[in-house]
This record gives sequence, structure tokens and C-alpha cells, in this order.
Amino acid sequence: MIGRSPRRTCELIAAGALTLGLVTAGYLTHPASVLAAAAQSGSQQSVVFESQHTQTVQVTSARTVGDFLKERGITVGAGDYVHPSLDTAVSPGMEIEYSASVPLTLANGSDRRAITTNASDVGALLEERGIHLGTYDKVSPSLADPIVAGETIRVTHISKWLSARTMRIAPNIVHGIDFALAPGKTRVVSPGREGQRLAIVSFTSIDGKLSKRIMASHVLRKPRVRIIAEGVGTYAAFADFAQRGLQKTAYIAANAMDMIATAYTASCAGCSGYTATGYRAGRGIVAVDPRVIPLGTKLFIPGYGFAIAGDTGGAIIGNRIDLGFNSYGDAIQFGRRPIKVYTLR
Repeated sequence: MIGRSPRRTCELIAAGALTLGLVTAGYLTHPASVLAAAAQSGSQQSVVFESQHTQTVQVTSARTVGDFLKERGITVGAGDYVHPSLDTAVSPGMEIEYSASVPLTLANGSDRRAITTNASDVGALLEERGIHLGTYDKVSPSLADPIVAGETIRVTHISKWLSARTMRIAPNIVHGIDFALAPGKTRVVSPGREGQRLAIVSFTSIDGKLSKRIMASHVLRKPRVRIIAEGVGTYAAFADFAQRGLQKTAYIAANAMDMIATAYTASCAGCSGYTATGYRAGRGIVAVDPRVIPLGTKLFIPGYGFAIAGDTGGAIIGNRIDLGFNSYGDAIQFGRRPIKVYTLR
């Protein structure tokens, strides 16, 4: 036997059944009759020759199996299958099997190589190579398909399993402002806490490449918000906050309103220099409609700065605001314009 493992049981049973059928039909000679025919023909004798899955009865004068194959112009390659071995003496009624190996490509997972085989089908090839299939593994072509020279046989190894895992839930981080902190400084108001959830995770490995998918999850512990206060002392710092969307949180602004702003100074005609709430009029003190912005509310106005709603005015109705300035020139330069006003907590 050259270049092949013992034949599978199913193949031997099939070969035996085929031989019996041929004998019954008269296409093969019973061994006893073969001996009688051999005695009549001198040195020649009949054997059963199986090649390419076909059995025939042939008369030969060869002394060995190797000589028999040479008689038929067959040169045995290193990977070819021969049974019995080449040096076995030929005897009457002997069954001689020969199968030439063919080249193909075997892709076993990530391993890809060119091979030769004399296996009859894909299943026999995998047995020959010691490749065992798992529950989810895939083979192309299928196990029962015959071997075809030059084809690629692909084995994809697939594993699947479920796992229960405890996973962290990162806390949300909320940024606030602190008037007592210098610009650029921060303070942790609340450290927050990570949450936890129990997740059922489905894992799939295809030729060693792992993927996962969460099938279900349940929150074991809710996370707590982490609050960080940041110092704000200039418009530039607040504008940087605004670019990060921080003014949208309740920790920075309770409300943001679009308003029409005008300017005034403490020295305006008919002004006493003090506001309705007792503040000295000037920069940082603004007049509002108390029905819109309650007196005493802390404000931030981009382009103006921090302010307090400390005054009212007969013309300040609805979404109108009058900004205090220390000089007439500053007030004139500001003029009248639409602005956004942030009410701070």
C-alpha cells in the first residue's frame, strides 16, 4: 500500500457487494473457475483489477503486482494507492486495487496548502488528513462529493458559546461652574460611581476570529453622576464651555433666552444712580421685566459677562433687557442688539 491509509469500512463493504454482484451476473469468474482457467492457459492467470472505482477481470502473466501495473502502462507515483503492495506475488483470483493521486488545494481554517490525494471523496480526504469536524464546522464541497483534480476544499471551523458577564456602566460626567474658582481650575463636587449590569454574551469564533454580541442585559446597580465644577472668570472661558455644549445642562444654566438688549449708564437723565433693588447702577447690573427674569437672578451674557437682574424699567417689557455700563461711550458702542441671556443657578 503506497500513500494511503486503510480504506474506510463503508468502502470495503461497497467493494465486496460490487464483487459479489459481478460474480452473480457472470461478469467475474469465481476463484475456483479462475484456477481452472489458469491451469489451462499455462503461465497466465486471471485477477480482479479495480481502478477509478471500476472492477474488471484481467488475464496477466505478471509475477508481481508491480509487474501487473507496468503491463498496463501504469507508473506508480509516490502518493498513489496500491493494494496489495508492489512486490506481492500475483495469484489466481487476486484483487488488485490502484488509485492515482490528484492535486488540489486544502484550506483548513487559516492553513492553506497544495496537496495530492487518492481519496475517493471529500469525507475520505478529511479522514486521511486527520481533520475532525465540530458541531458548527462547514465543509465545501460537501463530504459526499467526489474529489476533483485542481479544486479547493475549504474547511471552516466555527465555535459558538454563551457567557454571563458582569460589565461596568460608566457614570455620566456633568460640568458645572463655580464663581469662587479661578479660570482653568476645577473641583470635584460629586465623585459619582460606576454602575454594573449582568450581560448574556454570545461568542462566535470563525477560524480563530472572535466576535461577540450581547443577547440580554440587566442593570444590577445604577451609576451615579460625576459632577465637576470649573472656574469661569472671563467670557473666553465661558465661550469655550459653550462650544462643548455645557450651557445645555442644568448645572450651568437654568434657562437660556433670546432677548433684545439696550444699554444705559448711571448718569442718564432722570436716573438716581441706584437701582430698584438698591444696587449702584453700572456694569454688571441689568434691568429686566420681573415677570420674565425675577429680580436678584444671576445672569451670564456673552460679550458682556456676569450680571445681576437688579433693576426694572418702564420700557423693559417681555424679552427686553437693559445692560448697565460705567461710561456713556461704552453704552453707545454697545447700542441695541439681539443677545442670548443665561440665567444661572
